[in-house]
Amino acid sequence: MTQTNNKPTVCHVLHTLSVGGAEVLAREFSRQGKNDFRFVFACLDELGSMGEELLASNFQVTSLQRQPGIDIGAAKRLKAYCKAQNVDVIHAHQYTPFFYSSISRVLGNRLPVLFTEHGRTFPDFRRSKRVFANQFLFSKKDSVIAVGKQVKRALIENEGLAEKKIEVIYNGIDVQRFIPNPDVRDQTRQNLGIESDETVVIHVARLDPLKDHLSAIRAFGLLKETSGIKLLIVGEGPESNNIQAEISNLGLQERVSMLGLRDDIPNLLNASDACLLTSRSEGIPLTLAEAMATQLPVVATKVGGVPEIVNDGETGFLCEAGDTKSLAASISKLCNSPEQRAAFGQAGRRRIIEHFNADAMHKQYQSKYRQMATR
Repeated sequence: MTQTNNKPTVCHVLHTLSVGGAEVLAREFSRQGKNDFRFVFACLDELGSMGEELLASNFQVTSLQRQPGIDIGAAKRLKAYCKAQNVDVIHAHQYTPFFYSSISRVLGNRLPVLFTEHGRTFPDFRRSKRVFANQFLFSKKDSVIAVGKQVKRALIENEGLAEKKIEVIYNGIDVQRFIPNPDVRDQTRQNLGIESDETVVIHVARLDPLKDHLSAIRAFGLLKETSGIKLLIVGEGPESNNIQAEISNLGLQERVSMLGLRDDIPNLLNASDACLLTSRSEGIPLTLAEAMATQLPVVATKVGGVPEIVNDGETGFLCEAGDTKSLAASISKLCNSPEQRAAFGQAGRRRIIEHFNADAMHKQYQSKYRQMATR
């Protein structure tokens, strides 16, 4: 094991470091583990806003400047970067970063790879060529983490990976950052121009087609006759123009606000009354865990690992993806019942504290780093 300052070096490999669930986790792994490990970052594509933030915090971050198609040059650049940084373990987030991490080994990089599958693409199906390729891409010294049971099932059925090779580690959050606070609620609402008697639904997610914000907008379009409700959309991404256009098309400019990328998510959650997530594919979404820790009831789509975090009828309502009528009906139920919102919210916070706490997650990943750095 090559170490820098007596600490094993872990290289996070990601698509980019724009704000998203996997990216936030990689940043948190690095912040929480910095006393015992040295962390560096490699992005297949652009750095993104979080990449710039990490650079400003004196982390080593590089872009591999991947070209369209299978870019062997990107794998070569990853190999060189790992050598220059004295990396001991590669932590690849999602399949494509794992693919390039594995290819870099064919070119002479023999490092172990920890592959975390955070979620699945949509539609998700078995590809025989990829199943065949996986037999050669994975090394005996690699480890595979699925963020939920549904994700693990997909890795077995659609990627052809052996069940015994996959461990489930649930995503976790710092519960103490997400505590209901009436004073924060009042001040944040005042800053946003929200009246005290208005009911606010918040949707926090990258503006990506998989998050299906258009269904969220259309569901609110069905609630035009329901007075006093607003939707806050928080996030950045390529779907921004399409979402804005749909808001305009449905005449919802007074009821739906796009807040962009924000660094005050705990405050925004405190200012809200319910959380909405309309994804077509998910792993274990941190945004739901954060909302539930803030005692918000949830309306979400029944995809991926969402049912593993949200108990339908106990902590929120689950709907089929794209079912705008069901989404609208569920939102309406919560908006019209403060008592149900309170009951769901309290049950949700208890669930997050018991099952999705960051402390347990960090300990399990750090144990993995240590094991793999000494192989």
